[in-house]
Amino acid sequence: MGNNQLGNRIRSFRKLKGYTQQSLSEKLGVSLSFIGSLERGTRVPTEPVLRKIASTLQVDYDELCAINK
Repeated sequence: MGNNQLGNRIRSFRKLKGYTQQSLSEKLGVSLSFIGSLERGTRVPTEPVLRKIASTLQVDYDELCAINK
């Protein structure tokens, strides 16, 4: 999956949960600009960060990353 696709998925799940970029950044302990960069696809998160995002958004890691089992 490309960075833009992943960023779009993060944005979609964030909005479904009713989080703003600011509230998600606070829950994750990262900067607001980091969340924006992820959603724009200009930064690539590490696997541990992706797992933390998935947990915070209460979505399965594989679903967030669009991994087919």
